[in-house]
Amino acid sequence: MTPEMWDRLGPFRDEAVARGIPAEEVERWLATARPCATLSRDGDGPVVGRFGGPLLLPADAPDPEHPFVASIDLAALPAGTGLPLPSDGDLLLFAFPETDYEGLGGVVHVPAGTVVEERDKLGWDSFDWEENEAMIEEFPEGPLHATIDVSLPYHSSLPLPDGRPLPGHPRAGELAAVWQSTRAAIASSGTLQIGGYADEEAIDSDPVANAVPDAVKALKAAGIDGPVSEDVADWVLLADWQAGWDVEGWESATVHWIIQREDLAARRFDRAYTSIFWNP
Repeated sequence: MTPEMWDRLGPFRDEAVARGIPAEEVERWLATARPCATLSRDGDGPVVGRFGGPLLLPADAPDPEHPFVASIDLAALPAGTGLPLPSDGDLLLFAFPETDYEGLGGVVHVPAGTVVEERDKLGWDSFDWEENEAMIEEFPEGPLHATIDVSLPYHSSLPLPDGRPLPGHPRAGELAAVWQSTRAAIASSGTLQIGGYADEEAIDSDPVANAVPDAVKALKAAGIDGPVSEDVADWVLLADWQAGWDVEGWESATVHWIIQREDLAARRFDRAYTSIFWNP
């Protein structure tokens, strides 16, 4: 968090105090602020990737099991997301916004200089279901512009910066509501977010915390090497897509890609987990 980011939180602080929330409780909540990057198709920031476009993967990489959503050029992404991302290469995001099952998505990092080949973006649909193809045709297309932003919790349960929980905050619900009402004056608008706090329509609890038990179960079932932590503090939001803003018929759908901090630092993107919220 930079001094400029703290300054941007002024409208939140002013509104919270105006609602009668004690200043010390406001500051305790503000201590949980996180940087993030907001990606939009119509922003003024630098182009750092795109929704859709050709699906380019290394020749020896398996075909993806889920629809291609977006690619992010990590060398072009401005510093300040709060995540230890690679400094170059492309980060590819995959997801199928369907809530009957969990884990319908994935993340692939293609390092810079890797020889790639174009793949069939519908190759994952082995049944050739027309309804699947129709939905994928609704996915957005176009360049993504990045803005470095600041993020506060949308939910009333959250961790402190060192990962310890902040139990029993007396004004948690009110402070989350203040963020909802002041966010537009503080942060940019976009459907894809890198880092920060997760958002969705049902936001009483942290979507990352909700997804961790399923992520742990999936990783253990896959028999991966290395630790799998059940502690929410060991996990971060990698990316968040408000799919309902972009895909007709999927209003209220949100995709969350989460990953263990240790796996992110080690570039083990195959261990990322995808959770999806949809209120049809």
